[in-house]
Amino acid sequence: MKKNRDRPRLVVSLLALSLVVGSVLSACTPATQTPTAPPQEVLRLLYWQAPTILNPHLSVGFKDWEASRITLEPLASYDENGELVPFLAAEIPTRENGGVAADGKSVTWKLKRDIQWSDGTSFTAADVAFTYEYITNPETASASAATYDTIESVETLDDYTIKINFKQINPAWSMPFVGSEGMILPRHKFAEYNGVNARQAPANLMAVGTGPFRVVEFKPGDTVVYEPNPYFREAETVYFKRIELKGGGDSTSAARAVLQTGDADFAFNLQTEPQVLQQLEAGGKGRVIANFGPLGERIQFNLTDPNRANAEGDRSTLEFPHPFFTDPQVREAFNLAIDRETIAEQLYGLTGKPTPNFLLAPDRYVSQNTSYEFNLEKAAELLDEAGWQDSNNNGIRDKDGVEMTVLFQTSVNPVRQKTQEIVKQGLSEIGVQVELKSIDPSIYFAGDPSNPDSINRFYADLQMFTTGNASPAPDRYLKTYTCSEISRQENNWSGQNFSRYCNPTYDQLWEQAKRELDPEKRQQLIIQMNDLLINDMAVIPLVHRADAIALSNSIEGVELTPWDRNIWNIKDWKRKE
Repeated sequence: MKKNRDRPRLVVSLLALSLVVGSVLSACTPATQTPTAPPQEVLRLLYWQAPTILNPHLSVGFKDWEASRITLEPLASYDENGELVPFLAAEIPTRENGGVAADGKSVTWKLKRDIQWSDGTSFTAADVAFTYEYITNPETASASAATYDTIESVETLDDYTIKINFKQINPAWSMPFVGSEGMILPRHKFAEYNGVNARQAPANLMAVGTGPFRVVEFKPGDTVVYEPNPYFREAETVYFKRIELKGGGDSTSAARAVLQTGDADFAFNLQTEPQVLQQLEAGGKGRVIANFGPLGERIQFNLTDPNRANAEGDRSTLEFPHPFFTDPQVREAFNLAIDRETIAEQLYGLTGKPTPNFLLAPDRYVSQNTSYEFNLEKAAELLDEAGWQDSNNNGIRDKDGVEMTVLFQTSVNPVRQKTQEIVKQGLSEIGVQVELKSIDPSIYFAGDPSNPDSINRFYADLQMFTTGNASPAPDRYLKTYTCSEISRQENNWSGQNFSRYCNPTYDQLWEQAKRELDPEKRQQLIIQMNDLLINDMAVIPLVHRADAIALSNSIEGVELTPWDRNIWNIKDWKRKE
């Protein structure tokens, strides 16, 4: 891929390594440890991005999906090799066993029998059908809704068989009820909360699941405590007697707790500079595992005006387009002013690499047609051509009385704040004034529609975070840039198109791809969609990120997959004898 450099790379100074673990470490050892759980049978998890809800369908944050996945399960999930593994399903549907219809318009799942929820209630096909009803009910404003919009109906053929009928031919039949977006909810806990009162359900906090552990305590934004689920189908194989998930702190202190001091067993999402991780890993207590998959750090443009409010008081609405990001030439200039290689090399090291692509996995869908370029001179020329010049000599470009000033927001994290500084330096050199804003992750990634600081509302000009497709079939992920997915008041801000980008050509490609059964034609359509987003400057991909974790040397049985959460096989985790 082409990487032109007409100017010296930006230099980032490293933070001092004298960070204090503080309250994160003190919380690792509980004050109320049960007598039946000796220390070696307590699993200590650190999530510097603290979970705030245990209903994954009402959140856009991986932190909440992780905490939920310890107790909630899907029908199946993909392993690291892209093979489906059954959880609540008795078998994986295929054409050979009659599960996948020859016409591509339906799939039938057979469920395991004698499964119970963690409160002793029986799990049946009615729970699966209800989960579909709940997610697709517009009043619940579920963040998972787009994964299920290809479905015409879900039939319960009997207590242990469901049939999913699609609206049209669907090559991505394995997306619904699979992986982290497929976790099944207990009907008896949510039936009374299937509507505008969805966020009031007690089970959003005290989750009831079918998985190996059940929730016994949850303090949103702080801690979750789990114990073995006595009704779990393989209860006798579960090693740990207690799990303590502690939230808060920062990525570096979480890594130190595992790698250097041994005060924790697992740390989530290590967005920490490589030099720091290398020094911490020398402590000998644990190791860093980097799992490259579909995750990419990116910057999003807000194509609506975050500073103008409509009659209802909402900002970032389609009524008021952005004063300059609606011009592709301006977006291209911003893209050229960003030094991806400095960001990747200095801030990510072996856990990240610069990328020009939106879609990063699986390999067969990764475009070879795109490139990135760092060229401040060319960026300045594009802004000049677009009519943005510094007419009043104050160092900021302007046009028609509007100054080119942007608010750039992301979550609180040292690597992200340093990324912001690199981006700000490049944009400042081409005459753009940049104000930086950092938001607590528990707020930034919360799916609460009333939260003005969430990525859904996007009350800024630029925002940065990491995401990617949750399945080898990237349909759901690619749909985030379709017109129907625009986050707005009408869908209670649950749409995943936070940029408010709308391109009928892109929508048409997505419609073709989602019903194309020929693998080669589908591959080309998907690559075309990625290329259109990149060539239209709809998004600025920065870094292909590994999902990096810290794991104690005393823990075994951990198997990571890019297609589910880190703890997807937590029932198999054990402490070495």
